[in-house]
Amino acid sequence: MQFSGGIGSFCAALRVAQAHGTDNLVLLIADTRVEDPDLWRFATQAAEHIGVPLTVVTDGRTPFEVFTDRRFLGNSRLAPCSIQLKQRPCRRWLREHTDPASTVLYVGIDWTELRRTYAIEAGWRPWPVKFPMCDPPLLSKEDMLAECRRLGIEPPRLYGLGFSHNNCGGVCVRAGQRQWLHLLRVFPDRFHAAERHEQQLRDQLGDVAILRERRGGISRPLTLRELRRRHESGHPAGQTPAHPETGGTRP
Repeated sequence: MQFSGGIGSFCAALRVAQAHGTDNLVLLIADTRVEDPDLWRFATQAAEHIGVPLTVVTDGRTPFEVFTDRRFLGNSRLAPCSIQLKQRPCRRWLREHTDPASTVLYVGIDWTELRRTYAIEAGWRPWPVKFPMCDPPLLSKEDMLAECRRLGIEPPRLYGLGFSHNNCGGVCVRAGQRQWLHLLRVFPDRFHAAERHEQQLRDQLGDVAILRERRGGISRPLTLRELRRRHESGHPAGQTPAHPETGGTRP
């Protein structure tokens, strides 16, 4: 079981355990070293409820350490952190401990993300992949959170704080402007740390940024510093405030 620490992977693990038992069930989870501390509280309680200990793998680096090593800043289009910190450590463990001919990987995406299944299946070959939460009964995320509480387990706090996923402490380079602004409001320290890391990589790599914006038909980098500056000045995301001296927009 590819156990992410999210509500979907927990409910998927429950279905697998109910259908096949737990004698051969492994809860494989990758530590990116930037997870919200409450993820580990939840993952531990969930594993105890299922009756299978967590199997933790790690690359040892954080996402921004990966970006620095690869001299590439992750963004919504390409995020090498996921490959380096999750897929490769898990694949290494699978090669050492399993046979694809007798192993099935279960992934916790649900029926609202069916479009992702083909890429996930291709990415994990030669291991076959199944998606228990894409099968009936089809549950919404709210249904899954309610089931978790019914079992006596408090869901990960990031959901209650308005984040759609419980990964990387809410600091995800695949996120858009709205989530980054939400991170700034809820966890300003995490936003500021990401802003500093982004600027360090800009100092090395040039005009790169996690986010992009389109103005006048032209796409350009949008730094976290600029996004925060606009928010603090009261200008909505996606709008460039007038230059204080000329009254025009900044180039």
